[in-house]
Amino acid sequence: MANTHRLASAVSRTVRGAALAVGAAAAGAGVLIGYGMSETTRFGVREETLPLLAPGAAPIRILHLSDIHMVPNQELKRRWLHSLADLNPDLVINTGDNLGHSEGLDSLLDALGPLMAFPGAFVPGSNCYFAPRPKNPLRYLRKRTDAPRNSPKYQLPWQAMHSAFGAAGWVNMTNRSHSMALNGTRLDFTGVDDPHLELDRFAGWPAGSSTSNQAPHLRIALAHAPYQRTLDKFTAAGADLIFAGHTHGGQVCIPGYGALVTNCDLPTWRASGLTYWEHMGRSTPMNISAGIGTSRFTPIRIACPPEAILFTLTARA
Repeated sequence: MANTHRLASAVSRTVRGAALAVGAAAAGAGVLIGYGMSETTRFGVREETLPLLAPGAAPIRILHLSDIHMVPNQELKRRWLHSLADLNPDLVINTGDNLGHSEGLDSLLDALGPLMAFPGAFVPGSNCYFAPRPKNPLRYLRKRTDAPRNSPKYQLPWQAMHSAFGAAGWVNMTNRSHSMALNGTRLDFTGVDDPHLELDRFAGWPAGSSTSNQAPHLRIALAHAPYQRTLDKFTAAGADLIFAGHTHGGQVCIPGYGALVTNCDLPTWRASGLTYWEHMGRSTPMNISAGIGTSRFTPIRIACPPEAILFTLTARA
């Protein structure tokens, strides 16, 4: 009987210990999730300066937006996007994934209204075309590079969104090129449809771009998802600056280490920020936005707050 009593006591202690461990893990997970949800609204502006313009050229201020994932009634996000107009940029660049809900278009256009008063250029992402779907959030931590499969029921009002952008004067850079003059500098743009959906077709540079060395100019390339094949094409073609998004900066990062995934074939240490892409002896500055929103089904950011980026392009010495 004594042995039986000791065995029962040991089992009881083990069960209590396991229950406490499970409870502590659940509490820790709850705290982490709460923190991650709170960080989704810790909006900020990253500022960068690059001396890329011809000597004597006037500065150009570019505001880079990406991955807004707008959902109705996101009031904090709406107010913050409104406030970005106070930065008074010369140009707004939007690298896609604007919508997070089939009924998010009115909220998006309201939020971007003050910014659409400025010149702009944009390319789409997969969440401009298709709404996100419920899925296991742990799938995000798998290194997936396959394009998502979508059905017509998940289609978003991207045509109406592109029409609204165009009516405001923003230039659609989907698999095309375009030139504009800004502050005395010719800007030559090329852009591609979303590489994550394998819709990207490099259109080259605008007509006359090959002779534009006769005047101050800058070549700017736009893509939503920064796949290496796309970055290689841009760099080999002589881009001076590349803008992209898609990665959410990793979305869930480990302090002191960084992103765990990029959701494409970009190395994780390039998940966000300004770096240089090397290809065929060329080195091109590349800005990857950590993005502004998240999928409404995984509304968490950890050590990776949402951002817009204000670039000040200055004259070379």
